[in-house]
Amino acid sequence: MKAELKIKTLTPDEIAAAVGGTLYRYGRGGADVTNVVYDSRDVSEGSLFCAIKGERSDGHDYIKDCVAMGAAAVFAERIPDGAESFGDWSLILVDSTVDALGELARYYRQFCDARFVGVTGSVGKTTTKDFIASVLGASFITMKTQGNHNNEIGLPMTLLDIAPECRFAVLEMGMSALGEISYMTKIAKPDAAVITNIGTSHMASLGSRENICLAKMEIAEGMSSDGILIINGDEPLLTEYRGTVAPKKMSIGIYNKNADYKAVNIRNGESSVVFDILYDGKAAVNVEIPVLGRHNVYNALFAWAIGTLFGMSEHEIRCGLLSFEGSDMRQKIYELGNFTVIEDCYNAAPESMRAALEVLVSKAASCGGKPCALLGDMLELGDNSRLMHDQLGQFAAQVKVERLYCYGEMAETIAEAAIKKGIRAENVFVVRDTSSPRRMAEMIARSIGDGDVLLVKASRGVAAEKVLEELKKMI
Repeated sequence: MKAELKIKTLTPDEIAAAVGGTLYRYGRGGADVTNVVYDSRDVSEGSLFCAIKGERSDGHDYIKDCVAMGAAAVFAERIPDGAESFGDWSLILVDSTVDALGELARYYRQFCDARFVGVTGSVGKTTTKDFIASVLGASFITMKTQGNHNNEIGLPMTLLDIAPECRFAVLEMGMSALGEISYMTKIAKPDAAVITNIGTSHMASLGSRENICLAKMEIAEGMSSDGILIINGDEPLLTEYRGTVAPKKMSIGIYNKNADYKAVNIRNGESSVVFDILYDGKAAVNVEIPVLGRHNVYNALFAWAIGTLFGMSEHEIRCGLLSFEGSDMRQKIYELGNFTVIEDCYNAAPESMRAALEVLVSKAASCGGKPCALLGDMLELGDNSRLMHDQLGQFAAQVKVERLYCYGEMAETIAEAAIKKGIRAENVFVVRDTSSPRRMAEMIARSIGDGDVLLVKASRGVAAEKVLEELKKMI
């Protein structure tokens, strides 16, 4: 990723002062910085190269090459041998190049006039981010986090890439440990923030849903003094939280009668959901979103709340919701040969798996086909993994999935639970080896019927989309 400094260029002296680094000039020193990169392959004239040490490679090994490619300055944790012979450039020596990147983004934010919305949560944060950006984008120039740039590197890079004409920025904040969201929110200083829910992802590292809640609530720590935190009012861990929160807290919900924004009269169509919203003594009727599933009603409620808080009209918000387009590999519905595919391969947790299965059954009913599902491993569940995959198999049977394709190390656990709860054994297929996507594709091709609907969902590490790639070659 390359962040173009569109608001203002930065001098090496200014950067060093902003991050508390020590500046070393070589030759005539480096020119002003016009862009920031952390991948040496993205370096161009005027780059600030952030030399990050990763698991597989160390950016410090590429500093000489980066200077030759035009880098004006470099963040580094050590001075490379022969630095004075590389050419005209500046080195900013810091204790941590990742922290320096964050400090630079924090400094750069003060020159930006946009208002910031932070989004976190165990499940649905990317879709909620997309809904909010779609709504705000109906009336304002809006940017949002792209792809998986929702961590301590991606968020600063997104902020540094903001354009001067941008009025809103919607930033997704992910985490795997306590303190990570705290770090990001203090860089972004959001004017409003959203916590979608508290799930079971990251149980392996955090140990309990209560600790996950603590980690998500960190988003309030960096909020502006008049910031507004919007929570899922149907999640007791959030509504009953008694720690430090933002100056103002609001809630959305479907079941909580005290929610500030409440969805009622929810109806599923063939490719959309229609519902009414009660808020602020008013009722917005027949609100429509172009995706399926009750879980997406929650996502849309957050967007509706953000839109109203920033002064948008009901008509503008409705237009924004209707223009929603999800990110790649998230509830992408299309025809493949003689059946329908619901591609949802980006990630998976127990909560999102159940929601996706409910969408599958609803879609199959509207199409008149059989609901079929390829369910892959859900990762990062720790000691609860086997139990939660067993419960997933049971749930698939409960909602009456008719053909079940189990994929990954936990495939047999899912399959056995599903068979015990009523799915016929001859309609359950198992492939444990995810390095053989073609084998699973062949099983699907042989067994799926005309008009059926196939859900494909697994954690990102499973790469279930490769099964679809193989399947497309056969159709």
